[in-house]
Amino acid sequence: MTKARLAVSDIRKGAYDEIFKTLYWPDEKTVSQQRGRYAGAIDSFGRHYGEDRDISIYSVPGRVELCGNHTDHNNGVVLASAVNIDIIAVVSKSLGGVIRLRSYGFAAEDVVDLDELSPDEREFGKSSAIIRGVAAAFRDRGGGYGAFDAYTTSDVLRGGGLSSSAAFEVCVGSVLNGEYNEGRFDAVTLGMIGQYAENKFFGKPSGLMDQITCSVGGTVSIDFEDHASPRVEKVPLDLASRGVYLVVTDTKSDHSDLTEEYGAIRREMESAAACLGKKYLRAVEYEDFKSRIADVRRSAGDRATVRAIHFFEECRRVREAVSAAKDGDMPRWLSIIGESGHSSFEFNQNAYCVGTPERQGIPVGLAVSEAILGGRGACRLQGGGFAGAIQAFVYGDLLDEYCGAMRSVFGDGACRVLNVRARGGIRIL
Repeated sequence: MTKARLAVSDIRKGAYDEIFKTLYWPDEKTVSQQRGRYAGAIDSFGRHYGEDRDISIYSVPGRVELCGNHTDHNNGVVLASAVNIDIIAVVSKSLGGVIRLRSYGFAAEDVVDLDELSPDEREFGKSSAIIRGVAAAFRDRGGGYGAFDAYTTSDVLRGGGLSSSAAFEVCVGSVLNGEYNEGRFDAVTLGMIGQYAENKFFGKPSGLMDQITCSVGGTVSIDFEDHASPRVEKVPLDLASRGVYLVVTDTKSDHSDLTEEYGAIRREMESAAACLGKKYLRAVEYEDFKSRIADVRRSAGDRATVRAIHFFEECRRVREAVSAAKDGDMPRWLSIIGESGHSSFEFNQNAYCVGTPERQGIPVGLAVSEAILGGRGACRLQGGGFAGAIQAFVYGDLLDEYCGAMRSVFGDGACRVLNVRARGGIRIL
């Protein structure tokens, strides 16, 4: 650990430039921005908790889902990438039994008493619930946990489908893992701890893809046939060498209040599985399902039926996308991603909420995207859908035109060009 004031001096002198190049972009402008960002976070920590404290710094990336939309909660397969935006936490262990955490942009401090590690519905939806849940998970797994003070800042878009909540969960887990467990919990386990906190303490029935991708880093395929032991495989995906850029656009429609919409997808997929005597769709043979579609319609309804079809076809597409990435076949890979996007819109039906048809930022973004791309590249909704962000894979000769169009529709700052981040959650200092 390093004294806060010394860490700021080291950062400003360029001691961490190489890791900044690895985690973000390898250009001087980005590195300079990160020097200022990290130094500012340390200064803010010092103002709140003391300038002479010994500190550590942790970084956890956001993620983009590439294929496998809403398959993880029914034991399916997904393809996702960590990206070069992140949450960073400046941390110092403390005495006593309380975790204190402040975040940039939020006035209130989260204070969690480590003697009180039970879920409380009154705390659902609050970041303190995540902290409490992560600490409880370490306790229940026989790990160490204890008090610390932390200041966090994040450029992972909240409510935009880039997994700001999962990044925060993994960040808290990484802190406890590093400060009290000497790093003995692996990245997949930290992801599972984050999901536990979100499900049981935060009150959101999320799957596990977000947390694992943020924790592991890079591009990964995740097979959730056994949720207790998901199979994670790193997938070689080099967009830059093929002249393709990942662009994420915030359609300025917040998805943070859509827990019920997300939960309905899971319930309906499970109701379709129940028609064939199974708990999850992964346990159902697709051919058996197709032979019983009439029965599924009568029992579970039409939307559940088409969402189940989306599940089966998405799992197939993930496997094909992994194969295309391994073969270095970018045109084929982009075609598969585009098909996934259309399936999410048409069959999974999570491009907008039927209860608020006047709010269709995602369809607007996708329509404009397809008009510009003209069959080259690909676009799709991002993450859970219904609102939030879209993603596009844009060839370099169209990048300026595409980003300009997105900004004209959704405003300055709406469009971001991202890169795949090879590293997941890490301790930098």
